[in-house]
Amino acid sequence: MEIRSLLLLSMSFVGVTTAAMADDTPEIVEEVVVIAHPLAADGLSQASSVLTGQQLHRNASNGIGDTLGRQPGIQSAQFGSAVSRPVIRGLAGPRVRIMEDRIDALDVSVTSADHAVTIEPFLAERIEVLKGSSTLLYGSGAIGGVVDIDTGRIPSSVPDAPITGGVETRYDDASDGNNTIIKLNGGIGEHFAWHLDGNWKDGDDYEIPGFAESRRLRALEEEEHEEGEEEHEEEEEARGELPGSAFDFESYAGGVSYVDDWGFFGVAVSRIEADYGLPGGHEHEHEGEEGGEEEEEEEEGNPILDMEQTRIDLELDVRDPFGPFNALNLRLGINDYEHTEIEGNGEAAIDYSNEAWELRGELTYEEGNWLGVVGFQHNDREFSAIGFEEEAFTPPVDSTDTGIFWLGERSFDNWDLETGVRVGRVEHDPEANSSESFTTYAFSIGAVVPLSDSLRLGLLLDQSSRAPISEELYSNGPHIATNAFEIGDPNLDNEVATGLSATLNFTGGVWEGEATVYYNRFSDFIYEQANGEVEDGLPVYEWLQDDADFMGVDLEASVRVAQWEGGEARVRGMFDYVSAEVDISGDDDLPRIPPLRYGGGVSLQFGPVLAAVDYLRVQEQRDTAEFELRTDSYNDLRVYIGADIPVGETTVGVFLHGKNLTDDEQRNHASFIKDVAPAPGRTVEAGVRIQF
Repeated sequence: MEIRSLLLLSMSFVGVTTAAMADDTPEIVEEVVVIAHPLAADGLSQASSVLTGQQLHRNASNGIGDTLGRQPGIQSAQFGSAVSRPVIRGLAGPRVRIMEDRIDALDVSVTSADHAVTIEPFLAERIEVLKGSSTLLYGSGAIGGVVDIDTGRIPSSVPDAPITGGVETRYDDASDGNNTIIKLNGGIGEHFAWHLDGNWKDGDDYEIPGFAESRRLRALEEEEHEEGEEEHEEEEEARGELPGSAFDFESYAGGVSYVDDWGFFGVAVSRIEADYGLPGGHEHEHEGEEGGEEEEEEEEGNPILDMEQTRIDLELDVRDPFGPFNALNLRLGINDYEHTEIEGNGEAAIDYSNEAWELRGELTYEEGNWLGVVGFQHNDREFSAIGFEEEAFTPPVDSTDTGIFWLGERSFDNWDLETGVRVGRVEHDPEANSSESFTTYAFSIGAVVPLSDSLRLGLLLDQSSRAPISEELYSNGPHIATNAFEIGDPNLDNEVATGLSATLNFTGGVWEGEATVYYNRFSDFIYEQANGEVEDGLPVYEWLQDDADFMGVDLEASVRVAQWEGGEARVRGMFDYVSAEVDISGDDDLPRIPPLRYGGGVSLQFGPVLAAVDYLRVQEQRDTAEFELRTDSYNDLRVYIGADIPVGETTVGVFLHGKNLTDDEQRNHASFIKDVAPAPGRTVEAGVRIQF
């Protein structure tokens, strides 16, 4: 009954406001083409979101999850300062594909909640999100959505000026953090374009408003100590700052392209090196040397992750290549990634290595009334996690994912049709087990119906399958970073999702916005959940498979309430909610599902000056899985003021951004370590940006 009431309330809100806003800047937003989708020029039946320009600058954070986490339907699975993956409509991990310029991140961020995405949001030109299944275009892993970060590292045109770019520096007081960003673009002659960028950032353990452990966890531990037969020493609890949240990152890249009338060919090379702490406090038992008795070993301090990656990207784009095709695009990404997890006592625990590459090709065409694209995609991954003292929780695995796809779009008198199909093959060849293979598929049919010049309705029906990833199949051991003993299931089958969604989009006049209602039915949904047992002193988490239902709503709306020369005033509102239940007896709630949120804000533009106040309310999450603790509600109040001042041909920007100004204890329910690692407390960030 609660779900029906919320959906009816949401649709009533749509009727009152007409739509929800796609951009939270105070300016009227022109139509933005979603370049992550080859058929997006005239609008999609699928809900999407684009961050660019001032909006991206205001939202940019250390992780891609935190950067997107205030968008409707998107939350962050935060793991300290350095790690945050996006959660789209309650779906996370391998179901949300994160890409750099339409090629997979090729890192190990899907293997565990503590692994960072190796794409830097501060260097992004734009970030696009396709909400809902995107398996047609990007493979079985994209059953929940796609995030594409456009870096501009491979130039597609020669700029008019010999050199353009910018430099920016930021400082925040919560972590005493410093962040420097440099981006440069230029041309040589008529045919060569180049790009350089770099990002250097670091921070200490960040400040929190109270204890690192939640009040519910502290009460549970106290109860367990009182019931225990042995006396427990009083431990000094972390308070005021989060141990293990310090970080030190540096990344840099360069690219060059040859550009001609036929198209362009380019290559880019990037490098990232990082050290960051893993918050949460970790201890577990090791076997004794002589005979099997277990002895408890407490680590001093928090684990540290030492990471490095080198990546090479190539792109070929050809106009009118042959026959009926009007464009050919080939993309290749090659990645060499490794990191070491170091225990609190300074000893190396696990060495991770991931050598991966992905090749993608697309041919677009216009034939009669059809606009279409045919393509292929191949991903190859050699992954290993080698433990120094039998610490590795998953064996080395070689995996491939190959697929072919077709998408088509046709316009009729009063509506547009979108449809497509994909077939793929996923194979896992583990070192310690027999190989497994899975056939995946996806198809969809959608309609875009213009209700007026400014109002558009999108309807979408799709079905897609996802092959289990190697970590879900073969995990079997302790993982110090997540403080868990993880057990996979080599008998897992394909996960199949059938989805239905309706999206109302409005742009024009004083109103802007988007609203979506969706329902997804999963057969053999794969999820990780605690079972109440303890192994090696760690709670046991199992990978399970059952049918499940997801349903929810995303709303965002904006209205211009006043306008004057050189500026305007806008009022915004947002709301999102997702319900996720698994078909089992007893507690049928899935773990780590975000709670209901709502919020609003006001922005004022006075010439070069922008001022904005934003408020977000996150409700208590009471619908918890077995052995999962509730999270309390909290507020997030933010105030931003900035100015971009022209100085000759240069623009000098300054800004001040206050976050969590009420100093609330914020625990994101989607986070694996929500009960031991809250988000930062009151934070003031200041910065200067020079663009030329």
